[in-house]
Amino acid sequence: MAGSDVQSDLIRGNIDAMLLRVLSEEDCYGYEILKRIARASGGAYEMPEPSLYSCLKRLERNGFIEGYWGDASQGARRKYYRITDAGRIELGQSRARWMRARDVIDQLLETRGGNR
Repeated sequence: MAGSDVQSDLIRGNIDAMLLRVLSEEDCYGYEILKRIARASGGAYEMPEPSLYSCLKRLERNGFIEGYWGDASQGARRKYYRITDAGRIELGQSRARWMRARDVIDQLLETRGGNR
């Protein structure tokens, strides 16, 4: 399944939660976040790099993540990101919102009785 097969509107509304989830495991730099998302989706979704960095900036501005520079001992310096306490709270709220929305969509799409 190619990345374009995943409905972008469904993904777009949940990108912040996906990024927060990745960062809830450990601090990461941008390219590593992209690889983790692609791997977690089984290759079904590959986030465009410009989308990633605009989301990271927004999350940082909202206080959900913090950026810091790693050391240059392994080549070029990389900017790493870590989730904040506010980001962990937002991640929990995002998961709850997704589950409520998923339940409603499941109910609306479920076939009942003789209705088609």
